[in-house]
Amino acid sequence: MSLLTPELGLLFWMLLSFLLVFGALAKFGFPIITGMVDKRREHIQEALREADKARLRIEGVEDEARKIMDEATRRSGEMLAAATSNSQKIVESAREKAEADAAARIEAARKQIEIEKQKALGDMRATVALLSVEVAEKVIRAKLDMSDGSDGGLVGRLVDEAERGVGDSSKVE
Repeated sequence: MSLLTPELGLLFWMLLSFLLVFGALAKFGFPIITGMVDKRREHIQEALREADKARLRIEGVEDEARKIMDEATRRSGEMLAAATSNSQKIVESAREKAEADAAARIEAARKQIEIEKQKALGDMRATVALLSVEVAEKVIRAKLDMSDGSDGGLVGRLVDEAERGVGDSSKVE
């Protein structure tokens, strides 16, 4: 017996066993195996289709996100422009109000100055009138009391008194 060349009987039984196993596998095993391979292929194709759908959805979501970002950027620009415009209006309004307030205060100050001026003029007129009355009173008294007839000395003395502010009517000369 040779190890490299089998005998014909052994070869027959090996071939018969192989055919029986192959036939059993072909009848029962291969359909199950091919069915599982087909199911696996279907599953992989379905997963690829789902991945494509997901990719398309992601692209759609990315497009939508870009649109939303563009819209948000546009709106923020509009809001910034509106805020800038509003702030300028507020500043302008505050400036106008301050100018009006300043003008009103200046006008009130002018009126107050005019009132004080009129009051001072009135006081001055009253003082001048009082001084005039006092001078006239002194002149008349001096005329009445005067025996020598010299009016020049009296008028000079009265003017000197008026300039010094000594116009007391209680003094009798």
